[in-house]
Amino acid sequence: MKFFGVAPIRYLDSAGGDEPSATRASFELTVATALRMEELGFDGFGVGERHHWPFLSSAPPVVLAHVAALTSRIRLFTGVTVLSMLDPVRAAEDYATLDQLSGGRVELIVGKGAGPGGEVFGLTPDEQRPALADNFRLLHELWTRDSVTWPAGRRPRLDDFHLLPRPLNGRPRIWHGSSSSAESLELAAEYGDPVVFSNAGLSSESARPLVEYYRAAWARHGRPADRLFTGAGTPGFLVAKTSQAALAAYRPAFERLAAMQRSIGGRPPFASVEEFVAHSPALVGSPEQVIDKVHRQHEIFGHSLAVFSVDPDGLPLDDHWTSLELFATEVAPALRTSLPDPPP
Repeated sequence: MKFFGVAPIRYLDSAGGDEPSATRASFELTVATALRMEELGFDGFGVGERHHWPFLSSAPPVVLAHVAALTSRIRLFTGVTVLSMLDPVRAAEDYATLDQLSGGRVELIVGKGAGPGGEVFGLTPDEQRPALADNFRLLHELWTRDSVTWPAGRRPRLDDFHLLPRPLNGRPRIWHGSSSSAESLELAAEYGDPVVFSNAGLSSESARPLVEYYRAAWARHGRPADRLFTGAGTPGFLVAKTSQAALAAYRPAFERLAAMQRSIGGRPPFASVEEFVAHSPALVGSPEQVIDKVHRQHEIFGHSLAVFSVDPDGLPLDDHWTSLELFATEVAPALRTSLPDPPP
């Protein structure tokens, strides 16, 4: 099993000082986390994409290019690239450039995205999912063909267009992020791509119908069963020496996240941190608890990739660094042994 950590890059209002200072502190912590994750042996580091308060992750290629210059091994990914809102030519150029600069370390997780933001780019909520499918198909063509001709539609027509630069080693791996959409699963199966089940707001068990749908769609498209790969996301992450310490440390983070969800018109799906940790896919607990929970999730997802937030969520930095270290030294080795990677 491989382990990717994604940083939403939230504005650190707890950093003190004026807004520019807090913004700078937020980016510095994100970069420091990426460097520490490479040191600890994590497989991938990613940046989410959001275009609304309190997130600062509106330009993932820029942040990841900076991280690429300071690292040498860790995979660089997005979680998710909100491809419905982007010009696929611009996205193809940006991420191909990043792939070249990083030595071929780029992977994308594409999705419709969550929260507000579509209207900033001229899309209604009903338009976002069709736009995602259209833009993904063009992105795939741009990364797999030397010359692309594409009819006018959501963007101007392309005639014999040659993308520059090209990705370093052919099309980077693209994962499709899905929490509720059969359309995304169908698109992934059609193109032979893996899926990350984000499943951030509900129980893992509630995602079982989506997992079964993807497996059926994969077979329906004639794909070999041993080439089907999945990932599973989590809405919360904190590892501590004991379950009591983990719960106490994570409680303020849960309360802040619930308040943020309400502030943007959402409704937190869990009433308390105890309910959240017990019934959501959150990986919050002692190393033994986290290992057990990943195994239980694996029974549903069969996943070979675990994706989790490594934003400290306002936690004390000592807890943040200790959590990453405990995962790397006590959780990851056990899971790599008991849930080995499938064939490449």
